Amino acid sequence: MRYSKSRDRVPIKVLVVDDNPDVLTSIAYTLRPLGYDILKASSGKQCLDILKTQKVDIILLDIMMPEGDGWDVASKIREHPKWRSLPIIFVTARADDMSTSLGSLCSEEYIIKPFEPQDLIRAIQKIVGKQ
Repeated sequence: MRYSKSRDRVPIKVLVVDDNPDVLTSIAYTLRPLGYDILKASSGKQCLDILKTQKVDIILLDIMMPEGDGWDVASKIREHPKWRSLPIIFVTARADDMSTSLGSLCSEEYIIKPFEPQDLIRAIQKIVGKQ
């Protein structure tokens, strides 16, 4: 099981934010067996509501969503003093040059859907290793 380095024996909590239920299920199915604790949000608004009540270690964030797209959500996270250092990985179908460039600037990783599960796992482990 993978554990947060800052807390002994507490699994790393990953907030997955995507309006597609199949993506939420697929990512949870990929990460749970590795020991990650998964929280799910289906909108930007729900993501921000969860952050108000839950301690999260990393966020996997889609860009194209209702009630606050990923750009808006990432901006609000970076502006909030309590959340600004939370690592964000964009997981999105937006593959245009402008989105990938901007996404690379305001997140730790930018993964384009469809993606290989190993690429997502590798990106998370790279970030978790720095914490």
